[in-house]
Amino acid sequence: MLNFFRTSVLLAALTALFMGVGYLIGGTSGMWIAFGVAAVTNFIGYWNADRLVLRMQNAHEVDPRTQPDLHRTVEALSQRAGIPMPRLYVIDTDQPNAFATGRNPQNAAVAVSAGLLRYLEPREVAAVIAHELAHIRSRDTLTMTVTATFAGAISMLAQFGLFFGGGNSRDNPLGPVGVLVAVFVAPIAAMLVQMAVSRTREYEADKDGAEISGDPLALASALAKISQLAQRTINMAAERNPAQAHMYIFNPLNGQRMDNLFATHPAVENRIAQLQRLAGDMQVDRTGRRSPPRFGQPGAAPRNSAGGWRVPPTGGNETDGGWRGPWG
Repeated sequence: MLNFFRTSVLLAALTALFMGVGYLIGGTSGMWIAFGVAAVTNFIGYWNADRLVLRMQNAHEVDPRTQPDLHRTVEALSQRAGIPMPRLYVIDTDQPNAFATGRNPQNAAVAVSAGLLRYLEPREVAAVIAHELAHIRSRDTLTMTVTATFAGAISMLAQFGLFFGGGNSRDNPLGPVGVLVAVFVAPIAAMLVQMAVSRTREYEADKDGAEISGDPLALASALAKISQLAQRTINMAAERNPAQAHMYIFNPLNGQRMDNLFATHPAVENRIAQLQRLAGDMQVDRTGRRSPPRFGQPGAAPRNSAGGWRVPPTGGNETDGGWRGPWG
């Protein structure tokens, strides 16, 4: 109920902002046209925004046959989170990153980048996936996806007004001044809404995801690696669609790391510090409280010949320096 109320308030606020932009561009008629566009955007945002986001981020769906290791990991963590297993996607980028989308846990998807699977250890990948499942379980995905859709639409509407020069003085009392306000202020307002939604929910998803995986230090390690590697790799799909950047676990846009008013995500140092405190509260060390079976032993899936990996879903022991994680 709380999430439904939060999403409803957000939709109402973004619709009002959308109508305000329409008024600044085209006066009263522009406001009502914007209201009609907002109604369509609301509908698309609720039912189809996840598909649009996945397509725009160059994500393709995978299954147990094409990604058996990833499927095994997500299946095990979904059971721990108490939600249906989401659809799985791989993003065609070498930048390590991930995001979740969907209007509810029954219609959700998790997308991880090819770079995440390439550069992170299995334990760290599992922790990142648990973070995304936390977003799904708390229904953040609808809020974040709809916000991305609206933010992009508001920016396009403002640019549309600039291109056509706005309404005349009779239809638009503010004239060219209103157009300039819409062009420069509306996208910033939409961006601030995105940031407020994203930054608050990232801290919560870090905490809830660490509890799902039982391994907060694995998520801390993953964030440290992602923050270092992401700055050296360009995610072209994210750069072309910056309104969707807040959906990722780490800002995919280069040069955006500061924890200030204009940051899409909290500073990674603050997130790591929170996870380290949580690890102390949970009495989890860097090896995890419990360990899965050794790779190759009964109950564990061995690394495959192509360099892939498999994450065992339940307990066991690992004594030779392999992957460790508290699955019990």
